[in-house]
Amino acid sequence: MSVERQVPIPVLYKDKAVDCAYRADFIVEHVLLVEIKSVAAIDHVHESQVLTYMKLLNLNEALLMNFNRTTLKDGIRRFLR
Repeated sequence: MSVERQVPIPVLYKDKAVDCAYRADFIVEHVLLVEIKSVAAIDHVHESQVLTYMKLLNLNEALLMNFNRTTLKDGIRRFLR
């Protein structure tokens, strides 16, 4: 199983390239984005971040995991495109 961590996400904006505009926490097998948080509650900005990364990386599946929960299963959110 291949896992890449802290993957730079390049962005092209108005014909200018920004090589490392964002960084994805983990990419698993080049098909799954895993974004890790430790916050009181998942906010819309976190969800938007995951959706943006999925679009820029052309991925169809992602997990947003919040480790600041009593049980881990309460802190996992799955995204599909």
